[in-house]
Amino acid sequence: MFISIRSSIFACLALCATTVSPALAGQASGPSAPVTQAIMPQVPVPDVLDINGKPQLSGGDTQIATPTTEPATTVEATPAVAPSGDLSEMVAQLRSSDAGSHELECLATGVYFESKSEPLAGQLAVGQVIANRAQSHGRFPPSYCGVLFQRGQFSFVHGRSLPSVSHSSHQWQTAVAIAKIVDQGLKDSSVGNALFFHARYVSPDWHLKRVASIGNHIFYR
Repeated sequence: MFISIRSSIFACLALCATTVSPALAGQASGPSAPVTQAIMPQVPVPDVLDINGKPQLSGGDTQIATPTTEPATTVEATPAVAPSGDLSEMVAQLRSSDAGSHELECLATGVYFESKSEPLAGQLAVGQVIANRAQSHGRFPPSYCGVLFQRGQFSFVHGRSLPSVSHSSHQWQTAVAIAKIVDQGLKDSSVGNALFFHARYVSPDWHLKRVASIGNHIFYR
């Protein structure tokens, strides 16, 4: 009896094993997912540093560092002086207390003492005569200062020094502007290549060609 019961139990277990095993085996031996279809999470990994020392991340979400830009500095441009512009406009733009160089100061001094009370065209003409002499290739000294210091040419010059001028005066600043215009050739004068001039109230015995009369001066070459 005991043997029969034990045999029945073994038979039942064997039957169960044959019923369950194929199902388990089929489930275990089923096709596995292809490796290429596996979705792997993308983990940001520090790759390089930007110019500010912040990491840029590689992978799906790349962190792009925005460079810090400083605001542009606006520089005011120096107003351009048109060579064909109105003389009064040029003078207004170039008027200054500082001539900028010793030579220009000599030229401005000549304009100031010979024509400071003249119209702008007359001051330009005086400045042009001084420049013409400096460019005369040997007939006169080859510099503005040399022209002024030439013996017996300008009555305001005494010895080897120029008289002092208040650089804050409006007339001096105008003379500086005229000197710059003449030196840079920004405006032609109607006296052309004249080399001499005198005031109207004198009558020198000059056998020269008269080329223009501006303000209180008459110009010759």
